[in-house]
Amino acid sequence: RALGSIRSHFASEVKRAAAASEKACVDALGQATFDAGQIDEAQATSHLYVRFRAAVPELHSLMAEIESRSGSPEYQKLLSDLHAIFCEQRLILMQRIVERRFADFARSSTLMDLARAGCGYLSQLNKQEHALFEHFFPHSAASPWAMAPLLEPLCQVLYDSMRPGYVATNDMDVLCELAHILKHEVLEEQLSHRVSASAGMRPLIMRVLADVQERLTFRAQAFMREEVAAFVPSEADLDYPAKLERAAAEEASKANGGSNGDAADTVAPDGSDGAARMATDTGSRAGFATWYPPLERTLVCLSKIYHCLDTNVFGSLAHEGVGLCARSIDAASRTVAKNGTPLDGLLFAVKHLLILREQIQPFNVNFRVIDKELDFSHMRDQLRRITSGELSLFELSSMNAVMQLVTRSAPRVLESSVDSKKELEVQLKNACEAFIMSVTKLTVEPLLSFITKVTAVRVAAAAAAGGQEKRGIREQAFAAPERLAEMANKVNEALEVQLPTAVQKMKLYLGNPGTRAILFKPIKSNVAEAHAQIAALLDAEYSAEDRASITLKSPAELGDLLEALS
Repeated sequence: RALGSIRSHFASEVKRAAAASEKACVDALGQATFDAGQIDEAQATSHLYVRFRAAVPELHSLMAEIESRSGSPEYQKLLSDLHAIFCEQRLILMQRIVERRFADFARSSTLMDLARAGCGYLSQLNKQEHALFEHFFPHSAASPWAMAPLLEPLCQVLYDSMRPGYVATNDMDVLCELAHILKHEVLEEQLSHRVSASAGMRPLIMRVLADVQERLTFRAQAFMREEVAAFVPSEADLDYPAKLERAAAEEASKANGGSNGDAADTVAPDGSDGAARMATDTGSRAGFATWYPPLERTLVCLSKIYHCLDTNVFGSLAHEGVGLCARSIDAASRTVAKNGTPLDGLLFAVKHLLILREQIQPFNVNFRVIDKELDFSHMRDQLRRITSGELSLFELSSMNAVMQLVTRSAPRVLESSVDSKKELEVQLKNACEAFIMSVTKLTVEPLLSFITKVTAVRVAAAAAAGGQEKRGIREQAFAAPERLAEMANKVNEALEVQLPTAVQKMKLYLGNPGTRAILFKPIKSNVAEAHAQIAALLDAEYSAEDRASITLKSPAELGDLLEALS
């Protein structure tokens, strides 16, 4: 009964203090009723906190005595009731003011300004309410749950004010900036310096941030599907190599500006086993202008959301985006090859895959995703046995069809791991190898075809005669000296016309000399190896007169020509 009297006395005193604070605000405004929208910061501090505290000075000592006895269950229950009464009265007094203030913020501010102003105001409010609560309950103020009935509804006003804005926002820039404000400016700066006073506000900000990140994730996925996967290129988007030629001409006209379009090194395959240092021409504005649009959109999207999302969520989005972009580049390269030449298509793929690979290097995330699915394929055997009569539904044993289906046909979980970064590596390696082989064939295809025929003849002769050739290579129709002379002329023409053209295309697509050197090195090796094999065959099978009629380039001449093209 005595504790009940204390509870009633405390409730009446807190109500009286709240009424006195409200009356002071009404008198200060000179109005008949309390208008929460017209009270300013100075008046709020003076009347809602200082006046409230001064109205009930005797409660401070009473609460200190009750807290000192809170070890007893009865006093602990009383103290919890007093906390609830205090928070209830403060909420009645403050809620209208907070709601009116956030309504003003929402009308006169953008979503980002609302987040900054609202969080700043709410942080200051939390600090003042915590100080007032600590005045009456000095030992209970450290508990994060003591003020929850007061702070949670007040913080909910911020959530209710912001949610309609970010839920309806489709602009990823706005969502990224909002996530940055909440994550860095509010959580890491404002609230980190007021740990105890901001304990009630932090869960609400985390909730708003989670909602914003979820919305940002949804918009990023939609952007990838609409702007990358479903991208329909125009003729201008696939106008290669004309687009590169125009960009090169613009760069040449601005040669006094000084930029040459080179960029930092990155690692890429060279068409052989192992890897080499490669670089892409991503340093100039003209270089960016020649990118295929889905590549630029993918990289811009990923760079925007990288610091705004959880690492695992970003990794999943990056996996999806890189995969979609790589497939879009592959489809575009086939169109470029169809509209232009096969070399244009391959160089288009190499250029853009190199850029994609280089630009995702700074993203310190795992591009691997594990997919899980249920496998019911093994149920077919059990169903076949049931339908064929091998298993009976009426068997009263462990061989009952239903028992067998339940015990042996449970679905299995299959896991598959897909790493879009490794798939990109493979796709880039294949494109480089295809380009190397295409240029090699373009240059020395007659020599390679001749070597293949010689090998086939020797194998056939060895099988037919126990290792003894019946006819020499020179006696074969395809290996007649005049045929070889014709073949040598074609190869020489390719070395002087088609190979320089291919190298010029490579310079057009790949602005960095180091990149071109890595791709050209195996080409030079293949060309030199083909000439060496033909030269050895000529020395072994043909006379000096025949060799004189076959104008194949000497190793020195070939070396000088290839070195000049490098």
